[in-house]
Amino acid sequence: MRNRYLDLLRFLAIVRVVVYHVTGLASLTLVFPAMSVMFALAGSLMAASLDRSGPAAVLRRLRRLLPSLWVLAAVFVPAMLLTGLPLTPRVLLWLFPVSDPPANGWGALALSPIWYLRDYLWFVFASPIALWLFRRAPLPTLLTPYVLLVVIESGIWPDAPGPFREFGLYFGAWMLGFAHHAGMLRRLANRVLVPAVLLLAAAGGAWILTHPGPRGFDLNDNHLGNALWSLAFILVVLGRGPSGAAWVDRNAVFGRVVTVLNRRALTIYLWHMPFVVGLTPLFDGVGWSHEDPRGLAIRVVLVFALVGVVTLAVGWVEDIAARRRPELLPGGRRTATRTGPPSSSTGNRVPAQRGAPESATAEVTAG
Repeated sequence: MRNRYLDLLRFLAIVRVVVYHVTGLASLTLVFPAMSVMFALAGSLMAASLDRSGPAAVLRRLRRLLPSLWVLAAVFVPAMLLTGLPLTPRVLLWLFPVSDPPANGWGALALSPIWYLRDYLWFVFASPIALWLFRRAPLPTLLTPYVLLVVIESGIWPDAPGPFREFGLYFGAWMLGFAHHAGMLRRLANRVLVPAVLLLAAAGGAWILTHPGPRGFDLNDNHLGNALWSLAFILVVLGRGPSGAAWVDRNAVFGRVVTVLNRRALTIYLWHMPFVVGLTPLFDGVGWSHEDPRGLAIRVVLVFALVGVVTLAVGWVEDIAARRRPELLPGGRRTATRTGPPSSSTGNRVPAQRGAPESATAEVTAG
């Protein structure tokens, strides 16, 4: 059956991503490190998919990710070509972003979250081998990305390419998803988990305080602090979180909103930033500044409203990619609860293997 607790985590992450990009409040990254949480949930989903389908799960993940990107590219790539983007073979990276696709000045900012899909694709490709290694040597495999990050951030390898830093930060969270799927996080005794969480949070907090970035204590400017703080956070929310959250559906409206944001996570992620960038001059021109709470609230509401419109217009592409019946507004029909192995198209069910809860349906959100 659906694990509504994981749906709730993803819902909170989506909302946090949009609000953060609208307001720029660095404290939001500390309160809820959404990026790492989403990579952890995606890693758990990927491990479950590999258990069900083997290497074919890689192609299924690509099938679910790329169509929504192609819809975005169909709108913005011609617009960028008409406003100065050179037409080169690298433009084809908008079809399959294994590297940063090219963008012009305004497009680079409006479409900046595309890096997340680049990392996500590489993590999907690495997952069959990584899961094989993880099953044979869990702790060394899990620690490898964090060791790589320490080597880079400590100055031993200061000129490491950016993707290596992101691998060191986020692939560790992805493999925490492997551990979540295997039930390892829940099996950790309190005498191990509590000291580990406290030590990691203290180390991460100390590093953040002593190494502020250009935006202060924003986790996005501090890879090592981000990794340590997020690791502690994930151990708590996945290792000691509830096995479900049935209360989410006690209010029909809230339950529907959670479902919609989960089913349209990728669309919301891809489209919200262009609205943030495009509307900022308007917001500033009418005096809705970042220092004015009322102005910030209006900004957030307007961006969510516009994202809602575009989600109604093109969000159904996610249904087709997942081989579901297309819906303008998902979650209108109740499905009967069942047990047993999950189907590949619904994803968010309790798997038969290892008794561990699997990740939910939505593929990607971040920010």
